[in-house]
Amino acid sequence: MKLAYIWSKVLKKMRLSALKNCKIHETSKVESGCNLVDVKMDRYSFCGYNCEMINTEIGSFCSIANGVVIGGEMHPINWVSTSPVFYEGRDSVKRKFSEHKREKGLKTIIGHDVWIGQNSLIKQGIKIGNGAVIGMGSVVTKDVAPYSIVAGNSSKLIKMRFNDEIIKELENSKWWEYSNEELVDYAIYFKEPLKFLNKIKEEKIKNGK
Repeated sequence: MKLAYIWSKVLKKMRLSALKNCKIHETSKVESGCNLVDVKMDRYSFCGYNCEMINTEIGSFCSIANGVVIGGEMHPINWVSTSPVFYEGRDSVKRKFSEHKREKGLKTIIGHDVWIGQNSLIKQGIKIGNGAVIGMGSVVTKDVAPYSIVAGNSSKLIKMRFNDEIIKELENSKWWEYSNEELVDYAIYFKEPLKFLNKIKEEKIKNGK
């Protein structure tokens, strides 16, 4: 049983991923079975297995679970037909009666330190704020505020992670831009947001800022 488990994990990894026009930071990771087109991912972020993303910008320290779909082109609903046989590009159906140009899809923006749960669907053009949490299986069709927790179909606000003051201070800290050396120094306070923010204040006073 142990050998079968290991072998299944190896096969899962061997599927590789399809990446086109993507810029993935060297510290970030895209697991196998993913299909990414025009995606930028900043440092220390990852997406799990079998994700699909198109025209998406992802910040640093983001955690994206398996099976998440972000962005994607939309069929033209104001034409005579929505079928791809009438617009340009390669599709599942090979026949083309015409190759009309579609409008370019909207870019989806995922902020820093965002956690997106398994099998969530994020509509193109959506902006998800820093520190937000998207519950598993959510369908997100509207912008998500920083440090909010949303879930459901369509997604609704469950609660805010912190009060307004803490959220403001975390946003202002921009800790996701800290160097690796700075993160090593501050990481011991990450379990307690108030201690972390107070430490930042102490350092600013110390350095006369």
